[in-house]
Amino acid sequence: MAREIKLTREGYDRLQKALQHEQDRLVEATRILQEQMETAADYEDTGLEDAKREKMNIEARIEELEDTLARATVMADHDGDRDRAALGAIIVLFDENRNKEMRVQLVSAPEASVLGGDLPKISDDSPVGTALIGRKVGETFVVNLGARQAKYKVKSIEY
Repeated sequence: MAREIKLTREGYDRLQKALQHEQDRLVEATRILQEQMETAADYEDTGLEDAKREKMNIEARIEELEDTLARATVMADHDGDRDRAALGAIIVLFDENRNKEMRVQLVSAPEASVLGGDLPKISDDSPVGTALIGRKVGETFVVNLGARQAKYKVKSIEY
């Protein structure tokens, strides 16, 4: 059985818009491919191959978005422990190494991969997101980010 994907309402709407955008792009790519096929004297034509490749990439992206949306569950208002970081939470983190605050939203990986929205998104699959799940305001944690370690403090959590 396919794994359920939890999304915020905003993330679900953004994925829907991305799907519509890709469907619009597919119509245009199909039109361009038809023109290339009608004018191509030789099947070795680079323009024709590029058009085919572009159409295939768009179709793959549409399939991925449709699959994500089919498995999506839009999260209701957070009904768990509102003092702990969970999907959908807007969190203010203080990066102790860089002496800088950042305001982010903790979301699922498919939602984090779609651009747009008011806040930077952190995937629950990312090193920071994984370490952040279940944290309370005031807690400090360290995350290994490859070449460096980051130390964060949870300043606030809101839903």
